[in-house]
Amino acid sequence: MTPNLLAAATTVPVTPEWSPTVAIIISASSVVALLLTLRIEKPQVGPKLPGLPLSVPAFLGAMAFGHVIGIGIVLGLTNIGRL
Repeated sequence: MTPNLLAAATTVPVTPEWSPTVAIIISASSVVALLLTLRIEKPQVGPKLPGLPLSVPAFLGAMAFGHVIGIGIVLGLTNIGRL
């Protein structure tokens, strides 16, 4: 390996520790993603969730997407020093 690659491999980016702020960001982004799924064309395909106008696959997909977006927000805020 070249010395530049070795130097890059030994540095670890700063990641935030779990805190209530991180939890709020992840939860809020998951709720926003869940609200966005109400706009999909066929949200009722598959087994239905009681009390929600969504199916289980739509709900799980929205929660996964919300977590991915939330992780991006948390890492971005950490990178610019706001979190």
